Amino acid sequence: MNPATTPPPEAAEAAPQGGGGRELARLIAGQMCIHACMAGMRMAAPLMALRAGYSEIAVGVLLALFALTQVFLALPAGRFSDRHGFKRPIGMAIAAATFGAGAATAFPVFPVLCLAAMLTGGATGVAVIALQRHAGRAVSGPTQLRRVFSWLAIGPAVSNFFGPFVSGLLIDHAGFRAAFFTLALLPLATWFWVRPVKDLPPLTPPQGARTGAAWDLLREPDFRRLMVVNWLLSSCWDVHTFIVPVLGHERGLSASVIGTLLGSFALAATAVRLLIPLVAARLQEWKMIFSAMLAAAALFVVYPLLGSAWAMGACSVLLGFALGSVQPMIMSTLHQITPEHRHGEALGLRLMAINGSSVVTPLLFGAAGAAVGIAGVFWSVGAVVAAGSRQALLLKPGR
Repeated sequence: MNPATTPPPEAAEAAPQGGGGRELARLIAGQMCIHACMAGMRMAAPLMALRAGYSEIAVGVLLALFALTQVFLALPAGRFSDRHGFKRPIGMAIAAATFGAGAATAFPVFPVLCLAAMLTGGATGVAVIALQRHAGRAVSGPTQLRRVFSWLAIGPAVSNFFGPFVSGLLIDHAGFRAAFFTLALLPLATWFWVRPVKDLPPLTPPQGARTGAAWDLLREPDFRRLMVVNWLLSSCWDVHTFIVPVLGHERGLSASVIGTLLGSFALAATAVRLLIPLVAARLQEWKMIFSAMLAAAALFVVYPLLGSAWAMGACSVLLGFALGSVQPMIMSTLHQITPEHRHGEALGLRLMAINGSSVVTPLLFGAAGAAVGIAGVFWSVGAVVAAGSRQALLLKPGR
């Protein structure tokens, strides 16, 4: 890591600025509400389009809009957060998400559903960048960074369940408009939670600091390595989500069993994030990332060889533990190796890479699966991740 941007050891256990645990709880609750709005729309809008007779291709385009907007907005949102702090971008995100879900309530037709997808997806990306940047600035030292980002990572996992669950109940018992209206209220709840949070003082770049394009960050070797590692592990997550249903279908597993496999993966990823804050002081980011990459590579080699649903479930749980532990470590490392006045840009680049991967990965691995088979996809990804694990070793401080 770059020693010029790594906090001094004596700051490692400094108290959080401006709010402590109560403020962090507000940030988590606010993140959950706006993310649940997007997650609920991502389930309800395609379902409504299918019931209205639209093709699977049209529904695929609709789903892609949730991620595509974040790809294009991530960098501008990061720069805007660096200039204006926390409250302005989060306020704009709340307004956009409320308007998007509200428009779907008033005019539940396919073009408006596409607009709602772009607005709620983009708003969630902007909000996540603003929240993560504020949380990273509000604490000092690697230990607190690991703890804070472990807690923050729990929010999306919970909202990915809550949003679709509430939407499904409302659709079945009150109709789509009731579901969209309820989802439109959730971003307003975000404002309720984050309004008391005090914005931190603005940052000015140090004299002589580089203030060029965001892509200049990629000239820093550590940041470039972190982005490669982040992309590889994000691809592992996407591959599991996309390929496991295909593999389960090939083996004649029921939909409930396939859902249980994916659910066990998500639960394990959430559980490990609950454990990390308890042992954060004993962890080192580069070791956790390196271990997770080796574990993921080995599990990807084994997964297609397993014959029973129980064995596949155990493998999914282990994979969830490995991949779930990574995000807090990556976020902590990112905040240590980038200048504080450019944290927003760095977070924007990361989010852009993740969402770009989420758009491209299903197409890429779908074609690869047709060419070399599902097992070949697992083994190829495992080999690439194992080879890329060297990048994690190079993140070791003072190497």
